[in-house]
Amino acid sequence: MTVLSPLSQSSPSLADWLCYIEQKHPQHQIELGLNRIRLVAERAGLQQLPGKKILIAGTNGKGTTARTLEQLLLAQGFSVGVYSSPHLLNFNERLRLNGQDVADPLWLDAFGFVEQLRADTELTYFEFTTLVAFRILCQLQPDFCLIEVGLGGRLDATNIIEPDLSLLTTIDLDHQDYLGPDRVSIGREKAGIFRHGVPAVVLETDLPDSVLEVAAQLGTQLWRSGAQYQFSQGQLWSWQSANHQLLQLPKPAVPQANVAAALMALELLQVLPDVGVLEKVLADLSLPGRMQWLSHQPAVLLDVAHNPQSAAYLASQLTELKGRYLKIHALVGMLKDKDCAQSLQCFDGLIDQWHLVSLPGARGATAEQLSAVFSDNSALCCYSMVQDGYQAALDALQQDDLLVIFGSFVTVSAVLALQMETEV
Repeated sequence: MTVLSPLSQSSPSLADWLCYIEQKHPQHQIELGLNRIRLVAERAGLQQLPGKKILIAGTNGKGTTARTLEQLLLAQGFSVGVYSSPHLLNFNERLRLNGQDVADPLWLDAFGFVEQLRADTELTYFEFTTLVAFRILCQLQPDFCLIEVGLGGRLDATNIIEPDLSLLTTIDLDHQDYLGPDRVSIGREKAGIFRHGVPAVVLETDLPDSVLEVAAQLGTQLWRSGAQYQFSQGQLWSWQSANHQLLQLPKPAVPQANVAAALMALELLQVLPDVGVLEKVLADLSLPGRMQWLSHQPAVLLDVAHNPQSAAYLASQLTELKGRYLKIHALVGMLKDKDCAQSLQCFDGLIDQWHLVSLPGARGATAEQLSAVFSDNSALCCYSMVQDGYQAALDALQQDDLLVIFGSFVTVSAVLALQMETEV
């Protein structure tokens, strides 16, 4: 079947473009490699992003680390572009300029530009959208470009740029079909964002040897958590490096380890904010879908935790919250290519009632598949659709209960969409 380019239409919409590239190369058909995207990018210099570039890779924590960097830079008067994926509700979320999602007209112009630029070169969904975002960043010329790696690092489409600083968050088991079966191979792939002579901040404290080997081979100097910088945990916490010490900082709504890595990155780029700016930003720092309170009465908490490492962090936060609530309910939907069993086992003894939902599409796990993880089915309810499970979970909540929703971006985005419908 021939798929016609939206350029043949008089006024294509953003939805038209997304449908076109999805039909050309569905999102779930991942093809890692830099040859295609580099070939197209170099025709217009799209790999040469403006300003200072920070390339952010890792299994978890990329989004919150980028948000921290973004807000601390904006508070100092810099212009900031952030490229991230996936989105929760609208595709426009994938590119922010100065905290605002880029509007349709810029996307439409850039899609048309890249479609003509690629000529006969086939691009994956992510390669196409990455070039479109890079085209917009080249037009807008922000002072800083914060670029989240999509998958891995070494062969991810974003790795065509030359960063001024690389930032590696965490390394854990995820996407093993593409990155390798263990942390050693995954770490090697993620360390592919390192460059010779370019500083790299590393949040992960339990580094596999492969990361150190790549850094040594490339001549990359690492600034590591617990070594070149340290931080404490708690409601009031501290951070220090060889050159700075920051005390009595307010606890943010994002992981403190991610904030600590962001502070090290900013110091290396010589834009570390003063304490007053930092305190103000941390007090309001948040990111949709990450420890996000949908409401407080009833108490409903959202988090996109979808693998064992992120699930363990969410479980640690629920442990702190548990004493405030009579019961904790969980609404969970996951993708079947994730480690569902190990992720859900993180919540042993924390959840009083499970509401398991089936997710759509070829990658979606069914509620029954999730239920097989549990040896005791007495506190389980299964639903074929997210909306059915969400309504049932809300109906089951008592005044002093908490509902936590997690397992996938798909699950969280579906609930956010339902919430928006009820507010209209």
